[in-house]
Amino acid sequence: MVDGEEIRQSLLTLADALVKKSDEILEANKKDLSSIDAEDPIYDRVLLTEERISDIAESVREVARYDSPIGEIIEARTLENGLELSKVRTPIGVVGVIFEARPNVVIDIFTLCYKSKNACVLKGGSQSIHSNQALIDIIQEILEDKNVVVLLPNDRELIGEFLKMDEYVDVIIPRGGKGLIDFVRKNSLIPVIETGAGVVHTYFDEDGDLTKGEGIVFNAKTHRPSVCNALDTLIVHSSRLKDLPALCEKLAEKKVEIFADNIAFEALEGYEYLQTATSEDFGNEYLSLKMSIKVVDNLDEAIDHINTFGSGHSEAIITENKEAADRFLKAIDAAAVYVNASTRFTDGGVFGLGAEVGISTQKLHARGPMGIKELTSYKWQIIGDGQTR
Repeated sequence: MVDGEEIRQSLLTLADALVKKSDEILEANKKDLSSIDAEDPIYDRVLLTEERISDIAESVREVARYDSPIGEIIEARTLENGLELSKVRTPIGVVGVIFEARPNVVIDIFTLCYKSKNACVLKGGSQSIHSNQALIDIIQEILEDKNVVVLLPNDRELIGEFLKMDEYVDVIIPRGGKGLIDFVRKNSLIPVIETGAGVVHTYFDEDGDLTKGEGIVFNAKTHRPSVCNALDTLIVHSSRLKDLPALCEKLAEKKVEIFADNIAFEALEGYEYLQTATSEDFGNEYLSLKMSIKVVDNLDEAIDHINTFGSGHSEAIITENKEAADRFLKAIDAAAVYVNASTRFTDGGVFGLGAEVGISTQKLHARGPMGIKELTSYKWQIIGDGQTR
């Protein structure tokens, strides 16, 4: 197994190589972008720029600086019979990741798997095939053992075969839309960690601060609308309808299309990009400059709506009422629950993990942004001196 110092040096070398070869990466990325409409939300997900490459390289350096969790003693105790028990952190083994669009996933997954001494097998989407290959080539150039990371060919039929390789792959992580995640969950013989799909709500409570609300709603929806932690549905307490136009005023600057229920529709009369919501507009992950608005009469209705239509990703409340905030934090069933902050913070880098494998929306093994420790398991080591049972 590669030692920790060699891993650290390899990752630092990779970070430098990404910056040095940014022209090659951008040229490959340009080929991918040439077949995508610039208005398509996928365009932004595939897009690489010098700034984004620099950010990716910095995240690699950050992970390189972390201590490896492998070998960490999680807990230890001695039994009455003298047996010494230690619960020790270990790699999972081989991590398979199937992802759509985002080429930065190649670097994020490899970096975290390599640091946690796992091998990884990647299957990217056709939208970023050239970018993915360029990044894998750079990784392979700095590795002595080329087998620690494999990029599968761009063949959709391979996915079905890949999902049946439970003898060789220890876990599958799909990163993409609901269709991909559902397909993997239904067809995999390998244990699955679901990540990616985000149906995100923000509830503006009867005791919400309007100035905070305006900033949070605008940021959550428009900062980067194509990502999974962007706002999809704004829920508003009925007593604050008079403030709804102010909450949405800045959204018009970005031409955000709003699908409002009947009550919100009347309150927003005059908003330029307004439509009446249908049942399909709630529980919808827009991934674009679109959102829905739902009016409720109390906190319980807001919580029920979120737990019914949310995907367990990121949810927020805007309120100055501590009791309401505490109830929201406890009652909402999601990986990340916010009070008076934008949901855009749900991110491995922002959470101090360096990067992320994905954002798990399930409850077993890992939940929320998955960093290095979420790519580990553990084993019990027992030291005895002839004890028998």
